[in-house]
This record gives sequence, structure tokens and C-alpha cells, in this order.
Amino acid sequence: MPSTTTQAPQEQQQGVPLSSGLKQRHLSMIALGGVIGAGLFVGSGAGIAAAGPSIVVAYTLSGLLVLLVMRMLGELSSAYPSSGSFSAHAERAIGPWAGFTVGWSFWVMQCTVVGLEGIGAGKIVSGWLPGTPQWAWVALFMLIFCGANLTAVKNFGEFEFWFAALKVAAICAFLLLGVLAIAGVLPGTHSPGTSNLTDLLPNGSQGLVLGLLASVFAYGGLETVTIAAAESEDPVRGVASAVRTTMWRIALFYIGSMAVVVTLVPWDSKEVVERGPYVAALDTLGIPGAGRVMDVVVLAALLSAMNANIYGSSRMLHSLVQRGLGPKVLAKVSGGVPRIAVLVSSVFGFGCVLLSYWRPDDVFMWLLNMIGAVILVVWIFVGVSQLLLRRRAERAGEAPPAVRMWAFPWLTWAALLGMVVILVLMAEQPDTRVQLYSTGGLTLALAAAGYVRQRARARR
Repeated sequence: MPSTTTQAPQEQQQGVPLSSGLKQRHLSMIALGGVIGAGLFVGSGAGIAAAGPSIVVAYTLSGLLVLLVMRMLGELSSAYPSSGSFSAHAERAIGPWAGFTVGWSFWVMQCTVVGLEGIGAGKIVSGWLPGTPQWAWVALFMLIFCGANLTAVKNFGEFEFWFAALKVAAICAFLLLGVLAIAGVLPGTHSPGTSNLTDLLPNGSQGLVLGLLASVFAYGGLETVTIAAAESEDPVRGVASAVRTTMWRIALFYIGSMAVVVTLVPWDSKEVVERGPYVAALDTLGIPGAGRVMDVVVLAALLSAMNANIYGSSRMLHSLVQRGLGPKVLAKVSGGVPRIAVLVSSVFGFGCVLLSYWRPDDVFMWLLNMIGAVILVVWIFVGVSQLLLRRRAERAGEAPPAVRMWAFPWLTWAALLGMVVILVLMAEQPDTRVQLYSTGGLTLALAAAGYVRQRARARR
């Protein structure tokens, strides 16, 4: 693979280019903060309740898989920077139907998640200000971040920079306090030692499986940095830097914080699920106002994710259209920003919010199940694309890219095998089986539509 800034041929030939307004500090902080989401702060509680102390093992295993995925995606994106990221790579490696399938499924997921995060943020603020309608806060947040994404891309970068800085500062402070408490040197606290770690698998292997599945989906969002890199001053350097720091970010923020939580708090404490693992740990340390502090951090994580997902979905939509895989009316770029794509993505996201009020038990739940395993679909396409493009490049004698997959092709095959194992485990669990089948239905429908579209265009 050539280590150039060559984009997919279809993107080169059509339309006004996007701007390059993201600076290296923006990309660095997006990479750093993008790994810290509301799923880590709150959702990890269900994983701890299921797996007990073995949640650390679960996050380690899933973290290794994500590390391999990011390395593969880094190789592809450093060779072919594109706002379509894995969708453009899948098209190049497999064919237009593959780019169509993974791009549109990712777009639906991102837009739906924007709505979910808006609902979560609205609940927090309406809880602070009783009597204020939750929908009004959701609408306000949607307007703010839609407006930010309609202007220069640097505004998106600035929002993410400061959101990420707050999240990183919060989790670093938590880790510092936790380590000091465990070491017995934090004033006013008593070290629990290893008393909470005596039973590694309290619910057996079944608990570990549930914790593993919960941890896999907590890592969603890491891929946004490869989309954003295409609008940076130096895409290749930005991707290379982000990917090379993935290992320590996963080890510190996810595995490290899970280890601190399960050491400080009994895994079966009701507070771990009801209030969240971080609040439970801070309460154990006697930190005053821990719940309110974490509410602020979770709100920042939700707003950050809203901002990032509006950005990511709009860039994916723009890339799909530029490559002839979507309606041409959405292709317009003005001021270096795909404004129609931003508006359409935001409207779809707000439509998901309305569905949560109008049809919470059927249509909205069906939509949530449909996107439940999309991130695994994305990862599988990344693995297959990297395998094919690397071999193609080696046969052509092309220069290596700035980032290269380790131990190719063995680790690529290991990652793909790991994804298959996750899919099998999902099929065995009643709670995740519906998500797997619903996502499978969406993927097959999009693949069929993409293949028919590809054949139709080939006959012209």
C-alpha cells in the first residue's frame, strides 16, 4: 500500500473537497477522549454485575481485539485517507456493494445513537432542573451540535477538544484517587486490599461471557478518528499517531479503571448498577458530591458523543454520495462542509428521539435492535479489507504505509476469528440474540440492495 494521501478514485473525481481545518491537537484529543464514552462510565456497571472481578479479563480480551481492529484500520487509513474510512476501504477491496453495505449501516447506527445520547443528556439536565421538559433539552442540544457541524470543521474539533479534555481529566483523577486508596495512602480511607477480589468468576464462565459482550460494545467510537483524519492538516501523521497510542489508552482508561473499581467496591453492590461503578467507587472513598460530579462528566461524555456522531454520520453520508452510493442531492459542499449531509443526519437523529416518545415499545426498540451489532459488521469489513488490500499491494510491489498491521496475515486472521467467536456468543445469549438477528437482517438487506445497484451500474 502506498503511504500517500490518495483517496478512493471515486472521491477524487467528484464534487467540492472538504476542508482541512482539524489541527493535530484536535486529532490527538479526539483519539484520546473518543475512547471514553458514557458506556464506560455507566454501562460498565451491568458488565461488572455479571462478570464480577473477571470484568478486567473481559475488557482485556475485548481490548486486544479492538487493538487489532484499530491497527488494521490505521494501516488502511494511512494508505488511503478518506472521510468514508472503512466504507471506502471496503469498496476498494471488495466492491461497491461492500462499501454501500458497511457505509449505510454505520450511518443508521450513528444517527440512532445521536438520538439515544440526546435522550440521556436531556434526562440528566431535566433532573437538575425539575419541571423543565426533557424534549426541550434534547432539541436544544441537537440545535447546538447541528449548528456547530454546519460551520467550519474546526468548530467540531474545538468542541471535541474541550469535551475530551474534561473526560480525560476526570478519569485520570479517578484513577489517581483509586490507586492511592488501594495503596492505603489516601487520607481518611482504608485500603480494601484484595478482599473484593477473592472470587474471580462468581457467576462462572457464563458471567464472563456476558461481561465480554458488554465490554465489546463499550469500545464503539474509536473509529471516528480515522474519519476525522481526512480533514486534518496531515492525515497520514494524524492516523499514525492515533493508532500507535491506542494500546495505552485502552489499557489505562478501560482496563485500569475496571481494575480500580472492582478492587474498591464489592462486585455485587447494588450501587454499581443503580448509580454506576464510578459513583459507587467515589462514594466508597467518601468523596463529597460524587454523584453530581459524575453526572457532569457523563453529561460531557454524552454531548461529546452527540457532536462526534453527527460529524461522523455526515462525513460518511457525504462520502457515500461522492462515491455514487447515495442520492446526489446530498452531495453539496459549501465552505468545506457537507451541510446538507449534516442536516439530514441531524434530522434522522432527532426523528429517533421522537420515536422514543411515540413508539417506545415497538418501532424504537426494533430500531435499537437493528443497530445492536453494527459495530461488529464494521470490524469484519475492516479485517477483510485489510487482508485483501495488503496482499494486493504486496503483489504490486508498492511501498509500505506509515502504519502496518503486526504479524500479517496471522493477527488479521486471529482478529477475524475473534469477531466470529463474539457473533457465536451473541447467538447463544437470549438478550443479544435478537440484536444479532436484527443487525443481520439489516446487513443482508443493504448487501442485496448494494449488489443490485452495482450490477445495474455495470450494465450501463
